[in-house]
Amino acid sequence: MANTNYNQLQALYEKYEAQGLRVAAFPCNQFGGQEPGTNEEIKERVLKKYGITFDLFAKINVNGDDAHPLWKFLKEKQPGPASWITGGKIPWNFTKFLIDRQGNPIDRYLPTTSPN
Repeated sequence: MANTNYNQLQALYEKYEAQGLRVAAFPCNQFGGQEPGTNEEIKERVLKKYGITFDLFAKINVNGDDAHPLWKFLKEKQPGPASWITGGKIPWNFTKFLIDRQGNPIDRYLPTTSPN
């Protein structure tokens, strides 16, 4: 799934960057230990393996008391499918949010949803 997400996000970024599209990736190790290592190690691994050119930020937590404030905001504004069951938690890496140019979250997509 990571390969598909990174490849499709990179393709979308390349296609629409000139029109203002930005992709912001936030590694998170809360899902089966998929993002081990330091920020530098993660960045090196992702750049080498997937060749992304969009923004890759520092590793953060997206769930729990230590969730990054950005992700608390995103989950509040877009609780997601079945939020009555999940409490709005992020279910897995590659949950995606679509945010407009004014910074308003307008949609949320499951990890299994193709970026395309």
